[in-house]
Amino acid sequence: MKEPGREPLRIGVLGAANITGLSLVGPARTTGHRLVAVAARDRARAEAFAEEHDVERVADSYADVLADPEVEVVYNPLANGLHGPWNLAALAAGKHVLTEKPSASNAEEAAEVREAVAKAGTVFMEAFHYLFHPVTRRLHEILESGELGELQRVETTVAIPAPGAADPRWSLPLAGGAVMDLGCYSLHAVRMLAPWAGGAPRLVSARGGERAGAPGVDEWLDAELEFPGGATASARCHMAYDELEMSCRIVGSRGEALAPNFVLPHLDDRLVVRTPDGERTERLGTRSSYTYQLEAFAAHIRRDAPLPLDADDALATMTLIDESYRAAGFEPRPRTTLAN
Repeated sequence: MKEPGREPLRIGVLGAANITGLSLVGPARTTGHRLVAVAARDRARAEAFAEEHDVERVADSYADVLADPEVEVVYNPLANGLHGPWNLAALAAGKHVLTEKPSASNAEEAAEVREAVAKAGTVFMEAFHYLFHPVTRRLHEILESGELGELQRVETTVAIPAPGAADPRWSLPLAGGAVMDLGCYSLHAVRMLAPWAGGAPRLVSARGGERAGAPGVDEWLDAELEFPGGATASARCHMAYDELEMSCRIVGSRGEALAPNFVLPHLDDRLVVRTPDGERTERLGTRSSYTYQLEAFAAHIRRDAPLPLDADDALATMTLIDESYRAAGFEPRPRTTLAN
């Protein structure tokens, strides 16, 4: 007999994205949630995905996943440009939504998603999984404790080697670009420090570089921000870097803390703290941040446990992304319209 509030989520998956194995399938197996249905543009691919990952059934289309009465949660890992329209469709179908970031192509679309969430009355969350891992939680605890003194500077960098030329992350019509794929983490991590910095940060400046052969698509972008309390921040991203780097460095008046890989802490769970008292390294566990995320999402749906991410947060991040693009000489990403 299942405990009250422990009923497994019944999840429908849009697409057969490679990330889903790490971001959803593994966590669902670990936490006991059901993968009820999957659909992909190519049914054969969906069938292969379902067989590999023990999804209960294959639907003919994304719309059929949304129409399935047994599906209560929709997971959306599609290309960036398809996040907004399918999030709106899932909400209109009365589903809870866990969407890969960013939640929409631009702030205008993110505002529509927020309105749709309010109308649907369901749970909506952008998958900033890093926020649920002990690495980030501990980083915030140390800042809260006062060990580092007053916050002075934050430096976030999220960079990866270049995806292949045909990768949708280089497609402007599909809302691609370094900020959309990587910089959203950098900016979000800076935004999450507002409680210790006198409020939300404002963009001061940004500069970026265009991807050769992909007009309008950013290969890299560096943003500078400032908090009301006077602390400053840099949010950097690069999608054609020579190595993987996903670091967050927090500098206070009495010390600093560094998370070498705050985005994928299962690869590096260190938190290095330096103060006048010395240096120490804390190891916070290589359990997947995606697993912590799914647990928190399910706990909110089943037991109304607190959840730090919602449609308002998604809109705030998307607004900052658009501002960064404009400041660096790019246009916000165009939205995608689904064919009828």
